[in-house]
Amino acid sequence: MESMSFSISNHFDTVVTELKNILGEQFVYVDEESRNKYAHDETENLHFLPDVVIKPITSLEISTVMKLCNQYKIPVTPRGAGTGLSGGALPLKGGVLISFERMNKIIEIDERNLQVTTEPGVITEVLQNAVKEKGLFYPPDPSSKGSCFIGGNIAENSGGPKAVKYGVVKDYVLNLEVVLPTGEIIWTGANVLKNATGYNLTQLMVGSEGTLGLVTKIVLKLIPHPKHDLLMLVPFNDLEKAGEAVSAIFRAGFTPSALELIEIDALKIVSKYLDNTMIPVTDEMAAHLIIEVDGNHPENLFSEMEAIANLLTEFECGEVFFAEDAIQKEALWKLRRRAAEAVKIDGYTIEEDTVVPRAELPKLIRGVKELGKQYHFNVVCYGHAGDGNLHIRIKKPGSIYSLNNQEVIPALKALFALVKSLGGTISAEHGIGVIQKEFMDIVYTPVELELMRGIKKIFDPNNILNPGKIF
Repeated sequence: MESMSFSISNHFDTVVTELKNILGEQFVYVDEESRNKYAHDETENLHFLPDVVIKPITSLEISTVMKLCNQYKIPVTPRGAGTGLSGGALPLKGGVLISFERMNKIIEIDERNLQVTTEPGVITEVLQNAVKEKGLFYPPDPSSKGSCFIGGNIAENSGGPKAVKYGVVKDYVLNLEVVLPTGEIIWTGANVLKNATGYNLTQLMVGSEGTLGLVTKIVLKLIPHPKHDLLMLVPFNDLEKAGEAVSAIFRAGFTPSALELIEIDALKIVSKYLDNTMIPVTDEMAAHLIIEVDGNHPENLFSEMEAIANLLTEFECGEVFFAEDAIQKEALWKLRRRAAEAVKIDGYTIEEDTVVPRAELPKLIRGVKELGKQYHFNVVCYGHAGDGNLHIRIKKPGSIYSLNNQEVIPALKALFALVKSLGGTISAEHGIGVIQKEFMDIVYTPVELELMRGIKKIFDPNNILNPGKIF
């Protein structure tokens, strides 16, 4: 898709000169090559060109930039690592794009209080490894954890496989330093585990997709790191049976640390992409569940895994594969984490991030397959089955993106209506961004949407921060 840049030509020279004064000339980019680098993320094949790219390193720099942009009413787009899947970091209106890549310091790991204070440009896995060295655990682990920034995770309220047991990003954020669109710097809460003091501005920021403020420091809660984990792969010849088994595991009293579903078509694609033949695949197979348990007592974990495996025989599962060591565990997780990348390369460029109550997963899976036949698209499913969160990848000849695509929109409306009817919603962890905003009225009433718009206006009266997103 072509860029829809919002020109700042009337003030261009003045603004660029001021930006260079604030940041230093080497951190302000107006050349086309640099701007093109930040014109896309992992969302479909969309491309929107910013007018200027800047790379600040302090909250004060960002504050000064926001005051300048607010004065001239210039659009500002915050950007982390560019791994997003809803277009939240795309400069839809051109203007200034702020990259957080230089704000990449872990400020303090507080072992006494089990907290970490970090800047937003720290890679999620780097943060996890740093606290793990202290015996601590930050559980949210999106598939892109090896490249995504913690600030982007805050913006999207990211989850990942561990969310089924440990929760998502919002469950770990205690306090945020935020630069408002008008330039003021605030802290949203306090570094405490309980806080009933006024409105919860911290949680309002989490998941707001960079539309209310720019997060410049983050205080996260940590927990002790579990000492052991076990992993198994369970094949099913029926996709719906796999979905039914998910709910049964929890009803039986088990809480895995991860419970992922990957259907056979997606597994074939990613296995070929990674040249991984570890998992035997037969024509009868329809899906696999990846199940992990963790804790501090190996004997308890073995008993739990054995009981889950026995339970799954009631759902016509095939032979269970137990990962024997860390190498096999890593190989299994690599298959799951690289699924999105592999199927996108294979032509499944449109991804939806639906979520329903866990027990409704079989109905969602059945409905998705029926919609594929009705609207003539190929579809593969995978995702965080333990949460009822199903990632749906669509391949439709001639349609590489969904934005404003009348060939695809009717099918997506039907999909989201199905999700709503099952008690779910249209995004679990990828956000609304630009590609889902026209479907918001399927899940929200006009009154609810107007309340959200009112909040946006209070924070951002001139609508300069990440405009064109969510609404």
